[in-house]
Amino acid sequence: MVDPPQPQDPLHDPITDVAVEAPGVDEEAVVPWSMLLRRRPTGPAESGSGSDRPWLVTWTVLFGAFWVSSTITILAVSRPEIAQDLGASVESLVWLISGPTIAVALTGTTAGKLGDLHGHRRVYLIGMVGATVFVALTALAWSGPSLIAFRVLGATIGAATGPSSLALINRMFTPERRSRALGFWSLVVAGGPVVGLVAGGPLVEAFGWRVIFAVQAPLLAVATVVAFVVLPETGRRRDVHFDVPGQLWLTVTLGGLLFGIDRAAAWGLTNPWTIGFFLLVPVGFLSFLARERRAEHPLIPLDWFARRSFSVPVGVSFFMQFGYMGGFILTPLLLEQVRDLPADVVALIMVPRPLTFAVAGPLAGFMVGRVSARSTIVAGSASLALSMVVFALVAEDPTTAVVVLALTLSGIGVGAAQPAIASSVANSVPNRDLGIAGATQQLVSQVGTTLGMNVLEAVESVSRDGRGPGGSYSIAYAVGAAVAGAGVVLSLFMTRGPDADRHPTTTPDG
Repeated sequence: MVDPPQPQDPLHDPITDVAVEAPGVDEEAVVPWSMLLRRRPTGPAESGSGSDRPWLVTWTVLFGAFWVSSTITILAVSRPEIAQDLGASVESLVWLISGPTIAVALTGTTAGKLGDLHGHRRVYLIGMVGATVFVALTALAWSGPSLIAFRVLGATIGAATGPSSLALINRMFTPERRSRALGFWSLVVAGGPVVGLVAGGPLVEAFGWRVIFAVQAPLLAVATVVAFVVLPETGRRRDVHFDVPGQLWLTVTLGGLLFGIDRAAAWGLTNPWTIGFFLLVPVGFLSFLARERRAEHPLIPLDWFARRSFSVPVGVSFFMQFGYMGGFILTPLLLEQVRDLPADVVALIMVPRPLTFAVAGPLAGFMVGRVSARSTIVAGSASLALSMVVFALVAEDPTTAVVVLALTLSGIGVGAAQPAIASSVANSVPNRDLGIAGATQQLVSQVGTTLGMNVLEAVESVSRDGRGPGGSYSIAYAVGAAVAGAGVVLSLFMTRGPDADRHPTTTPDG
């Protein structure tokens, strides 16, 4: 196992921490191979409950999403070996993690909107083919810059699989049944990196880092062929044009924010480049709003945010990811510095969090039919906030039993709420806009993730001199609890009733 990074480590990268500290449980999606030779439909996607086609499509896109996301953790823990093999510095290889993460955040809305306009099957397959090609090139990388370039380019085009997979799943189910499938989507997306770490670690140690990508490439190729056979066509919209200026201004806004946050941790807040990145944010955001208000076909319709069924779950996902990933960064360091535990013991203690997350997603998806999405999201947000409160109260003397309890509350809360959030967002827009709606929610979650990791770690660091290690962590967790609590309050404003979230024009074809 890899030791958790120390706050004073000059090579410390918060995004890397997420990948390094991700021990968990393996849950493998099984594709029903005997059904793959059935004729792929060319008409509208089915949304009824009497066919096995919706679940076949679901497992197909999850099979691809699993292999797309399964190597990020290996890159995080293998940076020293990769640097030595390629003659590069470990510090420069931080961009193996930061670069793809930022690329995915910046291109998600592009992929989602292109899927809505040109067909999600087409965009998903392009993403899978691109990911396969660049994974194969990664295995052949000859230097640090070439490796980083292949990974960033692969993540950029592979980002298309995220919004399109969500949209394809949502189109196959009626609004009442979407949460079930999205529970498994949440499990696979969260479990891919964990399985990559568990299975890939021994392979890297035995055969070197290139073997990971040599194995991943043919598996991605298989997933692409399966998707080509199984996935249904989705409609194309020739009457709507892609909002290029809107996408450019959104990219300026997000690029400034994400690069600023990422580099502030490495260079400091007063660095001129860091300040320059942050100055781009208000300029880009105001320009984006001005463009979207006058655009005939906006990238993201601003009137969506006037609907509680859309804006509330999107906002909750920000607060939830802030607390969840902020706590994820803090907990391994807390156990190491305050309890003085070795890395292997810390990893074992952390297992309940991804384990309960993985189990809670599918279970909550099945429960949404009996319990409203609003109740599920409120309960999940409250469970996360409670976990942060527990950590804040015991940070100066974190016994193992209480830490496991808090981690369990966190995993159950977020794992249960995510499928309900995703389905609520999908149900609030017409089917023709599922791609950009899902991409918007994922984008807001990514911003919450990045802010949560960096802000809570910074709070702990600046509080250390006056309060000592235990006290500083208590303050940081208290800040996380306050932010997570804001998510609980916001979740109370969700619309009520089984049909309240459904867009009035939602049909199988949008």
